[in-house]
Amino acid sequence: MALGEALAEIDRSTHLVLLSFDMRRQLFTEKRTQENGRVLRARVDTTFDHLPARLRATINAGGQFADAGDESDEFARFFGLENALNEEGLLALRGILVDGHLNTIVVLYEPRRFFGTRVVERFAPYVALFELAFARFSEHEARNEAVRTLEDVTQRVHGEYVKHLARLESDLAEARNTPANASVVEPARLVALEAEAARAREDARRATRRAEAVEGQVAAAVGQLEQAHVELHRRSETLRQKTRTLYLIDRVLSLDASTADPRQLAEGLLALVGDDMQAQRCSLVLRVPDAQELYIAAAKGLSPDVTEGKRIPMGVGVSGKVAASRQPVLVTDVAQARGHPLIGDEYFTTGSFISFPLVYHDDLVGVVNLTNRVQRGVFMDEDVERVRLLALVISLVASHAALRERLFETIGVH
Repeated sequence: MALGEALAEIDRSTHLVLLSFDMRRQLFTEKRTQENGRVLRARVDTTFDHLPARLRATINAGGQFADAGDESDEFARFFGLENALNEEGLLALRGILVDGHLNTIVVLYEPRRFFGTRVVERFAPYVALFELAFARFSEHEARNEAVRTLEDVTQRVHGEYVKHLARLESDLAEARNTPANASVVEPARLVALEAEAARAREDARRATRRAEAVEGQVAAAVGQLEQAHVELHRRSETLRQKTRTLYLIDRVLSLDASTADPRQLAEGLLALVGDDMQAQRCSLVLRVPDAQELYIAAAKGLSPDVTEGKRIPMGVGVSGKVAASRQPVLVTDVAQARGHPLIGDEYFTTGSFISFPLVYHDDLVGVVNLTNRVQRGVFMDEDVERVRLLALVISLVASHAALRERLFETIGVH
């Protein structure tokens, strides 16, 4: 459902199909599609060999989409998508691997367009996130299956041991209660029963030790799975952040191409870094043309006395010092920075901020400031590296759009 909703946000005319694959029988067994908020399932029972070797090799390797190219419409009929589009389409398939083996195939059928980026390229990051989640669910099911198997084996071994021991104890009791003159072989029979009972107890002890060893292996495997889950969560979160960053960059570049309003472009550039870093308070400060001063081009969450267009001398305050040195500043706890300009500001609530210089081809464009982070509250070293990428985009767009000069004339810097 989440994958289908993500595709709908990108392009509603593209169709998505998930095919379950039986590796042992080399068969597609089930087709899943989304329609009107529901997941529809249908049996397939079609062999994998129907696809050409080049597609099978890419699908088996996983990690990327295999493009059917000019044969797209032919294979669309193979997957029951012949009536999905009213025009020619392009088919792409990506294999999802579990434990190194093909488990599921993502099928994407999009309209054939002559201009613009293909849907499969914009949708690929979402499929990568889906693959991580799919692997996590598969490992969770495997762990539960291992636990159920261990419980079944333990119960079966214990049941067989109890039944066998009860039978031997019954035979031994019967032999002990038999009169001595009943048979001359009874003492030997008694010894044999006692020996068999001893062997049964030893077998039961060994079976118990084997069950304990299996239980230890399962516990170790569970621990490894939990560690893998943590790593998968970390990687999926990193990928989600990168996907969001790429989306925001694409949005800013589209805004740059579509607007002639310098103020709107400045607000868009500030939103790029502010939204990506989840900063409730941020500002974009640009250099005054032909002067050793800066001016506030766009801001969010600043105190009321700080207005758009206000000048800042180079080397004064946080922005002025960062602009003069062209080196970023990261403060994780502002209370430890003695005499810092932001100490005592009622609008500064989180104790951490980043101030980063905007430089393009050795030309100082300005400074971007971020603070009052929403979730974790504290900026770390890895956040500075993310801001570095965003700062490059802002510097490039602002320079090519001559934003400093145009906005300087528009807002009336004072």
